[in-house]
Amino acid sequence: MYKILILQGPNLNRLGKREPGHYGTRTLAEIHEEIEALGKSEGFLPVFFQSNHEGAIVDRIHAAGEDGTHGAVANLGAYTHTSIAIRDAFLSVEIPVVEVHLSNVFRRESFRATSLVSDIAVGTIGGLGPVVYRLGLLGLLDHLQRKAPGVPRT
Repeated sequence: MYKILILQGPNLNRLGKREPGHYGTRTLAEIHEEIEALGKSEGFLPVFFQSNHEGAIVDRIHAAGEDGTHGAVANLGAYTHTSIAIRDAFLSVEIPVVEVHLSNVFRRESFRATSLVSDIAVGTIGGLGPVVYRLGLLGLLDHLQRKAPGVPRT
């Protein structure tokens, strides 16, 4: 069974309350429940981590490189645009990452169009609301299966 890190960056703990016009009304807990259900149906184990602190996110990425994690789906929030440390953490581990964004960053402030992670990610999905997690996970699972075709999902 694939172990997939669902990495949530700063302010995502405020989903459902924070700028619903951009991020919707679902809470992070509700999104995680949907991911758990998807994990059961698609045969992967989601591991959830959210932090508002850059160093904690870096530490969790490092741990993922050592604990048998197969890949990550990451919504890094504002750190997408600013954190070389998080980028370097992903480069230091051998796990593929899919970058996701709830909002369409290209329809917002110009600084949000810059990502320090997208060029090292296996894919980037954004602007569709919470479904980006489902799409990102399915894309990551497909990537993992193509990379190691003999490894069953369940």
